[in-house]
Amino acid sequence: MARKGNQKTKLLLLCQLLLRKGDEEHPISTPELIRALEREGIPAERKSVYTDMEALREFGLDVQLRKGKNGGWFIGERDFELPELKLLVDAVQSSRFISRKKSESLIKKLAGLTSEHRAKQLRRQVYVDHRVKTENESVYYAIDALHTAIAAGRAVTFRYFDYNARREKVFRRDGLWYTVSPYGLIWSDENYYLVGWEHKKGQLRHYRVDRMESLSVTTSSREGDESCKSFDLAEYGQKHFHMFSGKEGKVRLRCENSFVNVMLDRFGQEAMLIPDGGDHFVLTVDAVVSPQFYGWLFGLEGKAVLTAPDWAVEEYRNMLQRALEG
Repeated sequence: MARKGNQKTKLLLLCQLLLRKGDEEHPISTPELIRALEREGIPAERKSVYTDMEALREFGLDVQLRKGKNGGWFIGERDFELPELKLLVDAVQSSRFISRKKSESLIKKLAGLTSEHRAKQLRRQVYVDHRVKTENESVYYAIDALHTAIAAGRAVTFRYFDYNARREKVFRRDGLWYTVSPYGLIWSDENYYLVGWEHKKGQLRHYRVDRMESLSVTTSSREGDESCKSFDLAEYGQKHFHMFSGKEGKVRLRCENSFVNVMLDRFGQEAMLIPDGGDHFVLTVDAVVSPQFYGWLFGLEGKAVLTAPDWAVEEYRNMLQRALEG
């Protein structure tokens, strides 16, 4: 066959057709491929299609041919299989820190990583309209900027706000700028938090990324004290219940045996559980003791009891008494 115009794009079009239009359940026949190429002004014949498919295999694509009735060409193994894409779509949908608009955009891009037929299964999973989502569109880009700052060892600046009952932003410190040296990002309770050295306070603190505004990476080098040199992000996140601050210390809990899974889920598989009688065990863990920590214990309905230290036990008893009186 004499080579004609647009032959240079032939392989690219065949690759695009296989990736977007075909899959194992919907193979594309050789005549269908030839017609699709002709619509793009590229004449082709059966023999040349086989040659082109072999070239795509050599390039690294897992091009498969199913012979017989309803047979045809398709891509076997892809970078992302359908179950993996479904997991990613679920993660995007359930992430509160990703806005509704950005969720829809990301899911559309994820759908582009599989065939049009399988993409329909991903779109059927989309139920973002009634999920709680952040309204701060800049979060997506703020996270990227924070990762950049962490990798470069640079400080960042931002303004930090809360919402009032009228859903209006109320900036902390009367709108003054925070300067923070970032050490890590934690995804906790469906929110992203920055953990960093706060320059003004001279201590490690954490901040919700969706409550930051006008985030900027500076040219200043990252600061911190000796504790920052051995900073462990996972340990920090485990100690802070729901990322609330409080007094840090070792606490001892006495629990019913039925709560082994609860404690391992909360404090990790490395937590040491010591039998205490036939029906209970005790464990000692590092935790930041806050009202949220006491609330978590209270929700366990006496199945787990705080036994040390004394100052934490006393505060817990006071909270229980207030609950009983109220």
